[in-house]
Amino acid sequence: MHDALTRAGRALRRVVLIALALLFLIPFYLLVRNGLATEQDITAPDWTFLPRSLHWSNLTEVFRDPNLPLGRALLNSTLIAVSTTLGTVLPASLAGYGLARIPYRHANAVFYAILGTLMVPAAVTFVPSFVLVSTLGWLSTLRGLVIPTLFSAFACFVFRQFFLGFPKELEDAARVDGLGYWRTYWRIVVPNARPVFAAVGTLVFIGAWNAFLWPLVIGQDQESWTVQVALSTFTTAQNLNLHELFVAAAVSIAPLVMVFLLLQRYIVAGVERSGIDD
Repeated sequence: MHDALTRAGRALRRVVLIALALLFLIPFYLLVRNGLATEQDITAPDWTFLPRSLHWSNLTEVFRDPNLPLGRALLNSTLIAVSTTLGTVLPASLAGYGLARIPYRHANAVFYAILGTLMVPAAVTFVPSFVLVSTLGWLSTLRGLVIPTLFSAFACFVFRQFFLGFPKELEDAARVDGLGYWRTYWRIVVPNARPVFAAVGTLVFIGAWNAFLWPLVIGQDQESWTVQVALSTFTTAQNLNLHELFVAAAVSIAPLVMVFLLLQRYIVAGVERSGIDD
C-alpha cells in the first residue's frame, strides 16, 4: 500500500511539473507561431495550432526593415550586457570578499550602508544620474549606458554571504605559502567560487539585457538603441507589423535562453551556496 501511494505521488508530481512546464512554454510558442505566420493568420478569428504555412522569410525581413535597426540593436545590447556584467561582478565580488574576510572595525557599518542603498527608489536617482551623464557628454554613448548602472548592492550582498561560508582552511593554507589577500582572492577564492559568479553574472546580464528606461533616455540616436528600445518602436508605429514584432521579440530573447541553458547548473549551485536564505 505504501509503495502504491509513493508511486502515485511521484506520478502526480510529474503530471503537475509537465503541466507547469507546458504553461511556461506557451509564450515562447506564441512568439514562434506568430513570428512565422502572416498577418491574416495572426488576426484570423479561427485559431489554429500552426499557421497554414510557415514563412521563414519573416526572419530575414525583420533584419532588412529600414525602420528597425535590429542587428545594430542586438550588438548594442550585447556590448552593454557584457560590459555591465563584467563591470558589476568583479567590483561586487571584491567588495564582498573584503567585507567578509578583511578585518576592519567599520566593516559592518559599511555593509549596512550598502544594504541601505537597496531601499532608495530608482526614481530618486534617475534625474541626478541623467544630469550627470548629460554634463559629461555621455549621451548616446556606451559609457553613458553602462557606467551609471555598474553598482549593485544586491550583488555585493550575495558575494559577502557566500564568502562568509567559504572554507577558511583554504585561505589559511594560501597565507602559509606567503599569499596575501589579493593573490589569495585570485588564486584560491575565484576558482572555487564559479557557481556564485555564474549565478550573479547571469542575473546581472539578464537585467542589463532587459533594461528599457535608462537606455531609452540615454540612447537618443538610432545607432545607440538597444534591442528593447528598438522593439518599443512597434508600439508607436502607425502601421503595426505583427509578424515582425513577434519575430523580433523571439530573436531578442534567444540570447537570454541560451545563457540560462548553458549556466543553469551553476545558477542553482550558486543560489544554494550563497546563503541568501540565512
